[in-house]
Amino acid sequence: MRKIILSALLLILVVLSVFSIYLFPETAVIENHIVPLNIDRGDTAWMLVATGFVLLMTPGLGFFYGGMVGKKNVISTVLQSYMAMVIVTVLWVIIGFGLCFGPSIDGVIGDPTSNFFFNGVNATTAWELAPTIPFILFALFQAKFAIITPALITGAFAERVRFWAYLLFLVLFVVFVYSPLCHMTWHPEGLLYKWGVLDFAGGTVVHMSAGWAALAGAIFLGKRKSQKTKPARITYVLLGTGLLWFGWFGFNAGSAVGANGLAAQALGTTSVAAAAASMGWVFIDKILGHKLSAMGACIGAVVGLVAITPATGFVTIPSALAIGLIASIVSNLVVSKFPKGKVDDALDVFSCHGVGGMVGMLLTGIFASKSVNSIVGDKQGLIYGDSTLFFIQLKALIFVSFFSFSVSFLLFYVVNKIIPLRVSEDKEELGLDISQHGEYL
Repeated sequence: MRKIILSALLLILVVLSVFSIYLFPETAVIENHIVPLNIDRGDTAWMLVATGFVLLMTPGLGFFYGGMVGKKNVISTVLQSYMAMVIVTVLWVIIGFGLCFGPSIDGVIGDPTSNFFFNGVNATTAWELAPTIPFILFALFQAKFAIITPALITGAFAERVRFWAYLLFLVLFVVFVYSPLCHMTWHPEGLLYKWGVLDFAGGTVVHMSAGWAALAGAIFLGKRKSQKTKPARITYVLLGTGLLWFGWFGFNAGSAVGANGLAAQALGTTSVAAAAASMGWVFIDKILGHKLSAMGACIGAVVGLVAITPATGFVTIPSALAIGLIASIVSNLVVSKFPKGKVDDALDVFSCHGVGGMVGMLLTGIFASKSVNSIVGDKQGLIYGDSTLFFIQLKALIFVSFFSFSVSFLLFYVVNKIIPLRVSEDKEELGLDISQHGEYL
């Protein structure tokens, strides 16, 4: 049955791709926040580079996670990230971009019919909030965010998930969790956008959604047969961290959608927050009686990158230093206190990405400054004497947390009814590399 379904799916995709020019004629209507292109070559060149940077983060994440799991699960873990690049790219072209940035349906989701198979997504028009770069470049830049978000979740259910079930969850998550949050946060008519929520590069859309989905997955799938796994390659973790840190410059500075002062500011805050968090993490480890470890330094850096993401284009450099330090302290304590005997979040995705994203969202409400970004307006951070933005961020945090966890848990339930999520105990003992892929290191 699975072979028949996959064959039919491939045939449908081939037919739609070949005849898309007839089925989805290029629109000539300027609507839905699409404007004539006023191209700036510098902005376009930077965004081409930034798009490549962000894509590099996903294989970097694969190495980051792959080095942490047991040796018999490295290939499967890394492949989960690589397949996110494959599946989500195709999904994005067909309906994903339209769901995120198509004409708004009640501020909750976009209408995908306007951009089926990238209909109307071309190099001659532009998105209203990125008027100096081609519309297709903006769409492809945003695709990389959609790719890495479900890949982040995989660390929570590492070493025990059936690969085909993961691929189905991947598709459903992008459609039913990522796309609504992306639309609500970054579309000018989105619900959270109209609330005044500040999320420069994905605190809610990427990290909180992935973190809460990871917790839902860890709870639903249950504990591994053996939770005491020796990391396969710490050097993979170091390599993955370096690729993530490098790619994050495109993630955050690229979200300025131009080669401008705001991009430079975002690059600076990203650098400082990551370094501060890495330092803070190893200091806390030492205070708690642990050795200074490569793993700790890497995890700390990633927590800092996560926490600065929503704030990066809204805060000063000293504020970024504070955000990195605070996030590392909070996440480290959550990791050390998390009830691992009850909930097996294998690679601490919730404690790092979920908690880091929430800390970053709240600290944006504390440190956001109009001197950095005029979009902040009069609703500056709490440190400047105004509590309005802080409570807007807090309201968004509560809403996104509930939405992401509940919908993700429901999706795990649905997927499990179609394809059992967990491998058998024998296959888990054998390792996913052999049992799922017939390969080994």
